[in-house]
Amino acid sequence: MAEHPSTAPLATPAARRAREHILELTREGVVGVDFFEQVSQQLREIIPFDASFWSATDPLTTMAVTPTRVDESLAGQCERYWEREFLIEDVNHFHDLARAPSPVASLYRATGGSPERSLRYRETRDTLGYGDELRAVLRSGSRVWGIASLWREEGRPAFSLAEEKLMAELSGALAEALRRTALLAPRERCDPPEAPGVLVFDASGALESLNDQADAWMQELESSAESDMTIATQLLTVAARARAISAGRERGLSRARVRGRSGRWLVVHGFGLRGAGGDAGKVVVVIEPAKASEVAPIIVEAYGLTAREQQITQMVAQGRTTDEIATRLFLSSHTVRDYLKQVFLKVGVSSRGELVAKIFAEHYLEPLHEGAVIG
Repeated sequence: MAEHPSTAPLATPAARRAREHILELTREGVVGVDFFEQVSQQLREIIPFDASFWSATDPLTTMAVTPTRVDESLAGQCERYWEREFLIEDVNHFHDLARAPSPVASLYRATGGSPERSLRYRETRDTLGYGDELRAVLRSGSRVWGIASLWREEGRPAFSLAEEKLMAELSGALAEALRRTALLAPRERCDPPEAPGVLVFDASGALESLNDQADAWMQELESSAESDMTIATQLLTVAARARAISAGRERGLSRARVRGRSGRWLVVHGFGLRGAGGDAGKVVVVIEPAKASEVAPIIVEAYGLTAREQQITQMVAQGRTTDEIATRLFLSSHTVRDYLKQVFLKVGVSSRGELVAKIFAEHYLEPLHEGAVIG
């Protein structure tokens, strides 16, 4: 495999128009699966590829959530895709890209021109006939709001450095579109169950059993492009990471927050089970309404509040006065008022009451209890 010889992806008028069309799409409002479809079509004019995967992510965990778009040629590969991401040592994992100076890298370049070193490359080549993979995290500031994978057929040139740089330039605009959608996603009429949905995956990652409520919750999670998929992407992602944590390959919790079709925020979390002998075995995935304290951090991230602005917003939600906030944060009252002006401007409100209602009440359908704020 040789590197693509192109050094100027925007050399033609058609390519420049495609780039402008992509940027226009990022400014149009709420995005959905059709957004990824249109971006994918336009991007092919600039960076030729043969298959792609796109997904929004929980910005606090980088776990895949809706909307998600998967090419038909990749159907049936989702479970293995996430197993390779969390359970197998390899290069170019999304969590590594999330912290890297550039949000984009090709598998060819990440392996020093020897992609055969990557198990992901060998398996994808042998099962699907694809060669180089270009991966991107769609990053705004330090937060990742989406991920993408582009593949070329085996035998075609690898993605060039110029193509990587162009994708990196588009990363921020695409991320901003997804960030905005976390605030503005439309609501559909939907009557999800009150009880949690529970799914059990066996040791190989296959779905073994589920309760009746899980069926209804999965309808709440589905997007139009996933209607023919057995299990939504975010469930597979959470299950794979839970297996990795259970096996000692990952740390922390496996959880993702996602806004359902009804507009309600849900949390999907997974737990590894151990057999009587202590070996890692099954995984349980639970879907249930998110608590306000789980939703609030995503909302403040979506509004682009700084760490200090988040602190002050939390204290406003707790009912503290300007002087009380100033004392607790060792700031002057004048400085606190300046921070509040910036928060009001970012959120689009003019009072403390409007601030609390906008950030919390509009994004969480149940009453907010005292203390259930930014954690």
